[in-house]
This record gives sequence, structure tokens and C-alpha cells, in this order.
Amino acid sequence: MKQPSFIPPWTLAAPVAGWLILAGTLLGAGRWYPLFLAAGLIGSVLAAVHHAEVVAHRVGEPFGTLILALAVTVIEVALIVSLMLAGGFETGALARDTVFAAVMLILNGIVGLCLLVGGTRHHEQSFGQHGVSASLATLAAISVLTLVLPNFTTSVPGPIYNPSQLAFIALISLVLYGTFALVQTVRHRDYFLPPDAATDESTHAERPGVAAASLAGALLLACLGAVVLLGKALSPTIEAAVLDAGAPKALVGIIIAAVVLLPEAMAALRAARANRLQTSLNLAIGSALASIGLTIPAVAIVALASGWTLTLGIDAKSTVLLLLSLMVATLSLGTGRTTVLQGVVHLVICAVYLFTTIVP
Repeated sequence: MKQPSFIPPWTLAAPVAGWLILAGTLLGAGRWYPLFLAAGLIGSVLAAVHHAEVVAHRVGEPFGTLILALAVTVIEVALIVSLMLAGGFETGALARDTVFAAVMLILNGIVGLCLLVGGTRHHEQSFGQHGVSASLATLAAISVLTLVLPNFTTSVPGPIYNPSQLAFIALISLVLYGTFALVQTVRHRDYFLPPDAATDESTHAERPGVAAASLAGALLLACLGAVVLLGKALSPTIEAAVLDAGAPKALVGIIIAAVVLLPEAMAALRAARANRLQTSLNLAIGSALASIGLTIPAVAIVALASGWTLTLGIDAKSTVLLLLSLMVATLSLGTGRTTVLQGVVHLVICAVYLFTTIVP
């Protein structure tokens, strides 16, 4: 029997090409060089999805989805912190804008696409309601405490926390995410497994060996690093295009967040197409939780250490959209079964969010 190839040559070449293209920017980028950056970005995203699936198949669910979510979020946090350190106090709202964009794109865009694609292909899909309900409860708490509550505290005028409040909320964020990770991987791991895990064909497929999984993990980190840095290198071009189009600068943050989330989105969509909606939801909602639970404490430490003012509270329009998204997600994912209708509803909210960002 032929041994399956878990690391095809193109998945090894893609991150190498991405880093070489990135190194080319140090030599001076020509007018058309952004096209090479975009090509390297797409190749790195596709390779990252493949390596994430190899690692996930080796360690099993829900550890595989947690690994990808944590890997992407750690690199995202590093990017935000580096931009804050380079930009100084003027970047006080950067973390808020990035986290809010990530939550909205995940909760409405990625989840909506997964429900729509899965519902179109399989008519109706099922998942474990206990795990998704626990994820949404944690996401609702951490989102409101970090993005909405700062507008209503009175120690200092909103939308900011005073230093003691910021330190407390950073600790609370870590507690919430840490508890969620413990429940997902240890205490109640079965809540996050597909209802038909015992009969899932992917469960019985040949697992990669330790060497293949280790190589895939290293290549995954290389791909994710290339994705983030290529996205950062493309940001001036994106920003210039947005300004030339007369769109608000906030759109740049959404585009960069979308670029960073591409590997997770691709992996979630592939799982939904394969009728593994539980894996899609674990990855999507888990990524939103990791984005807030790790980003807020990290930027809070930077702000407290440097004495900068960290703006966390979102405006009234964004608050309405966030609360609507959380409410709709709770309702649409509250029965353990979904169809194309739930996907369309989430995508409509995502479209409204994007449209009102461009046309406030």
C-alpha cells in the first residue's frame, strides 16, 4: 500500500517563496511588486491550511483547531504590539479596531459562509450544542466587558479604562479564555467533538507520523508568519487604494484583519464542505475568543508599561452591530442544526457592517 504524502512539495515551497518575496522588499519594491506579494500571500494561506489539517489530524479534535487558532492569534498579537511600539500613543485605538473587526468578520463572515456552504451542499448540518453554547457565552462576556463597558465607566471619561480597571479587565480576559481552553481540551472535551465522531471517515484515515506532524507544525508557523508580514507589507498599497477610493481609513484595518484570518477561514470552509460543521465552529468561535483573550492582556501590558492611553470602547453604531451579532449567533446556533437560512442572516449582518464602515 502506498504511503500517503502528508507534506506535498508545493506546501513546502509556498512558505519559502513567501519569505523570499518578503525579503525582496528590502531590495526595493517596483511598481508591480505588490502583485508578487499578493501571490506569495495566497500561496502561504493555502499551505497554512494544509499544514493545519495535518497537525489537527495527528492530535485530534478539538486540539487541532485550538492549535491553529492560537498560532494565528499569537502572531496577530505580536504584529499589533510591534505596530503599537513603533507608532507610540497615536496607535491607542489600534487593538480595539483590530479585535472588533476580527470578531465581526469571524462571527458573521466566516460563520455565515460556513453555514451557507455547508447548508447548500448538505441541506442540514448538526453539531454539538453544548460546546457551541459555552463558546458563545464566553465570547459574549469577554466582548462586552472589553469593547462596550469602557463607554460606561465613570472613573475616567470613556471610552477608556483607568490603569487599575485596565489591569483588572486584562486579568479577567485571561481567566475567561484560560477557563474556556481548559474546558475545551480537558474537562469537557466531548462537548466539542462532532456528534458522529465515531463514524467520521476522517477519524479513521491514516494519521501522519510524529515526524510529519512536527514538520507540518513548523511549516504552519512559517506560513502564518509569512501571511502576517506579507499582509503588513501590502498594507501601504491597500491604504493608498482605500484613500484613493475616498473610503474611511477604518476600512484598512478590516482588510488587514481579513488577511490575517484567511488561513482560519479557509480551514473552516473546507471543514464545512466536508460536513464537519463542529470543527468549523470550534475554529471560528475559538479564534474570536483567542483574538480577544490574548490581544487585550498583551496590549494592556504595553499600555500600562509605557503610560499610553488605550482606547477600547466602540461607538454606538458598532455596539448595536456587536450585540445584534451575538444575539443572532445565540439564536441561530441554539438548536444544534443549521440550514442555509442562518448562513444568509449572518452574511447580511456582515454586509451591513462592511457597508456602514464605508458609508458611516
